[in-house]
Parts: sequence; structure tokens; C-alpha cells
Amino acid sequence: MIALSLRGRRASPGKAGSVTRPVKELKAFRRITLAPGEKRTVTLTLTPRSFAFWDLQMRRVVEPGEFEIMAGSNSQDLRATTLTIVP
Repeated sequence: MIALSLRGRRASPGKAGSVTRPVKELKAFRRITLAPGEKRTVTLTLTPRSFAFWDLQMRRVVEPGEFEIMAGSNSQDLRATTLTIVP
């Protein structure tokens, strides 16, 4: 299985996030079977909705800030990169 998770690292400079977010959120996964030694490219897609959450007024919003995108076959062996969403 390949999993793709997000972690909000910090809000925009000088701003706090409007609500507390989970430490890590599973956003996509795909179960695949590989033979020993087999390699395969797997594509998982993040959309703007992947970064959205419900604010205090119960509106679905995407706030500016840094997000760590993590991918791997388990929660301990992950590769990560950072994405910054700007206003």
C-alpha cells in the first residue's frame, strides 16, 4: 500500500491557524501488489480540496501556510516535501 498524508507545518507568517488541525491527515492511498524485486510508479493526486477544512463558521476553507506532504508504504518510512500555499 502507498499512502499520501499531509501535515500543516505553520500558518502564514504573523498569523495563527483559525482552528487546530490533526498532526497528520491521510489524503490518498492505493493498495498494490508487487512481486519480489518489482518496481512500479504509482500516481496519487492532491487537489485544492485536499488542503481544505471546516472553519469555526462551518465553511470549507483553505488557509495559506506551509504543508508537509509525506508519501510511503507505512507511517514510519516516509519521504516528504513542503508545499507553501500563498494568499
